[in-house]
Amino acid sequence: MLPWSAEMAGRLEEHTVSSELLRGNPLKDPHERPVLVYLPPGYDDEPERRYPSVYVITGFTGHVGIWRNRMPYRRPFPETADAVFAAGDAPPAIVVFVDAWTAHGGSQYIDSPGTGRYHSYICDEIVPWVDGRYRTLDAPEHRAISGKSSGGYGAMITPMLRPDLFGALATHAGDALFEYCYLPEFPKCVRHLRKYDGDVWRWWDDFHGRVSFTKPEDMELLNVLGMAVCYSARQDGTPELPFDPVTGVIRPEVWDRWLAWDPVRMVPGHAEAMRSQRAIWIDGGTRDEWFLDVGAEAFRQALLDAGVAEDVIRFELFEAGHGGIDYRYPLALAWLCRRIAP
Repeated sequence: MLPWSAEMAGRLEEHTVSSELLRGNPLKDPHERPVLVYLPPGYDDEPERRYPSVYVITGFTGHVGIWRNRMPYRRPFPETADAVFAAGDAPPAIVVFVDAWTAHGGSQYIDSPGTGRYHSYICDEIVPWVDGRYRTLDAPEHRAISGKSSGGYGAMITPMLRPDLFGALATHAGDALFEYCYLPEFPKCVRHLRKYDGDVWRWWDDFHGRVSFTKPEDMELLNVLGMAVCYSARQDGTPELPFDPVTGVIRPEVWDRWLAWDPVRMVPGHAEAMRSQRAIWIDGGTRDEWFLDVGAEAFRQALLDAGVAEDVIRFELFEAGHGGIDYRYPLALAWLCRRIAP
């Protein structure tokens, strides 16, 4: 294994998509976005054959460029995905790497007046774009979505909202059970904001005036502001924090808006959509710093309570924290592809 590159049996194609839905978005982020499309070995040899597709979305602060990052002694996901297909461990599939980055770190893959229409962008622009250019099987039973952390969150909620498009999912340590993964961060942010007189925008200005992540408060404040701009932005796009930045007292009317987006709480209202899924992979590390292993357990139980059959769900907790779990991605990919193959 070379430390800088590897031969692939399939190939990765690079494109730029011009999104009308993201044009003029509130954060003035680019409306032209990169898309990577992986084609499995043999794609060109059978011009009449059509393939299932798996859409891959990134975690918070991630963008499509991270799929080229190489950790020491590990290959990036496009290469480990290629190895799955080259070895015949799964039926071949088209894998689509989607970019939904925003200036505040991410979009949570939802439509928000604070960030833009990222849910619609994926569902109503990217999916048709891929289906129009590649030989996909254009049906939800042959289309899956997968991601880790905030990407795992997006993978949970997207099939709930659009079961007409997605019939399978994999969530690796996805954001769920918000009172455990988000709420414990709020008092930490209150302490951090004392340096800025309780004004998160003073921190934001400081953050942009220096090298990022050089102060201990940066990641926690970016995370809470990034989530607020997705979950609790006013109609004019202004994000509202779910707590008083000086006293830490919860603002129930704002916090309730966050909770309405919790996948665990969303399942009952989207039970029929989840019962229609062909495959649901859920995993998480038992030492996850945001307790997303607990969220994974709660999400699984919510699905079972909603009538999702046990044999549809693949659930596993493993010894790890939140980071460095990219070795899990090809395992889920192979399992999904076996479930969504024709």
